[in-house]
Parts: sequence; C-alpha cells; structure tokens
Amino acid sequence: MNVDRRIKFRHLDAFSAIARASSFKIAAQDLNLTQPAISKTLKDLETILGVVLLERSRSGVALTPQGEVFLQFAEQSTAALRHGLRSMHAHSTAAGQLKVGALPSVASRLLPRAVLAFQTLNPNTTLEMYEGSHRDLTTRLRSGGLDLVVGRLGNPDTMVGLGFQQLYSEDVVVVARPDSLALDVQSAADLDGFRVLYPPKDSAIRPLVARHLISQGVPLFQNRIETASPTFGRAVVLSDPDTVWIISRGVVANDLDQNTLVTVPVEMAATHGAVGIMSRAEDIPAVSMRTFSKLLTNLCSAPE
Repeated sequence: MNVDRRIKFRHLDAFSAIARASSFKIAAQDLNLTQPAISKTLKDLETILGVVLLERSRSGVALTPQGEVFLQFAEQSTAALRHGLRSMHAHSTAAGQLKVGALPSVASRLLPRAVLAFQTLNPNTTLEMYEGSHRDLTTRLRSGGLDLVVGRLGNPDTMVGLGFQQLYSEDVVVVARPDSLALDVQSAADLDGFRVLYPPKDSAIRPLVARHLISQGVPLFQNRIETASPTFGRAVVLSDPDTVWIISRGVVANDLDQNTLVTVPVEMAATHGAVGIMSRAEDIPAVSMRTFSKLLTNLCSAPE
C-alpha cells in the first residue's frame, strides 16, 4: 500500500497529542492550537485514512482498534524522520544542538551541574533546556521535539516507545514551614486539617501518592490545590504555615538542606520511584546525547 502524500507532520502530531492526553483541549494547548483547529486536523487525517482513529465519550477520548495500531507507527515515523533531519543538520554545520527536557525534581539540583560540565566539553553544541510535566515532556520526546528527558519513571502507558536508564531513586515527601503545626501530625489522615498542595493528574508522582493514601484509608483531600509548579508551590508554603506540600524530594532538596522547609513526619516510603534518562527506544543516540547521558551517570555515582 502506497503512503498517501496528503498525510503531513501536523496530522500525525495532532493525532499523537490527542491520543496521549486523552483530551482535545489539553492537546491543543500542548501544540499551541485552538480546539477547532486540532479537531479539523484530526478529521482531515481520518478522512485521508478512511478510518476512525479516536472516539469521544463522556469519559474523554479513546483510541479505536485502528487508532491503537496507527499511533505506534505514526510516532515511530515522525520521531525517526526528525532524528534524521537533526543528524543531517548536525553534520552539515559546525555547531550541534541538544534538546533536553527535565522534570522539576531534577531541574534545580542535578541538571545545572550536568549542563555546566557538558558545555565545557562541548562548547560548539547549543543546549536547549525545557521544564514541564511528565506527560508534556514525554509527548514531545516521543514526537521528536526533545532528544532526552530526565526525570521520574512514569506509568507503563506513558513510556510506550521510550527507553529508560535509571540514575537513582527518590521518595515523595510532605513539607511545611519550620513553624507549622503540621510538624505535630501523626498520620496522613491528619493532613486533612491543612491546605494541601497536591500533585496534578499529569504528574509522574500522582499515581504513587494516590495509591499510598488509598492504602492508608485516606480520601482525596478536599482543601487542596493541584499544582506541578515548584515556584508556585514554594511561594505558597513559605507564606502560609497552614499549607503543606506533597512533592518529590528532589524539588525541595535545597530548601531542606537550608532548613527553610522541613519534612512533615508522615510515612511516605511507598512512594519511592526511579529517576533516570528517557529516550526514544528506536533511536541511535548521537554523540551529544551519549555524552550528556554519561555525565549524568557519573554525577549520580560520584559523592557530592
């Protein structure tokens, strides 16, 4: 069967974004499009292919059987072509380029050291750093918009088509101001008396935190703000002693070292998870990707 030349990058990117987000609204935001525009792009693709790829329902958007098959090959195709274009460009110019996505838990502590070391070794390679949610970054990685993503391992459905190299593991902590009454709590259930900054649905730690609280018989906190923003979270918890923040330890590691924030004595050991390097499984990594990955590995294995 010949490939229909009417199929464009924009068709495949829109389809992949909607499928991964299970939402036209979120996918449109990820691609900086309007909802009518992304809906039309998907409709055009379905018309070209002659099949329905996605179905809408009250619970969201779901792949049809044909859509499940097409998604895998669409993402592999766009990633391979983008990788080829980048490789060709790198060989035709003196300077290379490396696009790295970082989850907040590594952006403030591990990544700065790796970036400085990389630039010393590779002064002609331009580094582009992006911070975002797990869903957003892995979607961009899968479609070829990023070369690597560094952060916590997500659920299996978010890692389709991606490889993972573990660097270390970390837990989720509950933190508050040093003068907060939350430091006197005895269990996770006691946090219900405070305002809780809680990981949003698209964060890598949300399933771990939710499962842990369910195992403790603790319902979802009513007085909560869902956020993945380190800047917002830090500002709110530092300004209000009645607010606690459930967050990956790496995000607040510097705050804990300086005692501007302290851990609340709530058992969170079950939230331990792997942090590492994500890449496209089918890619042959460029020299810059291998160099950056090796630097991260060396930094994580060396004592601070």
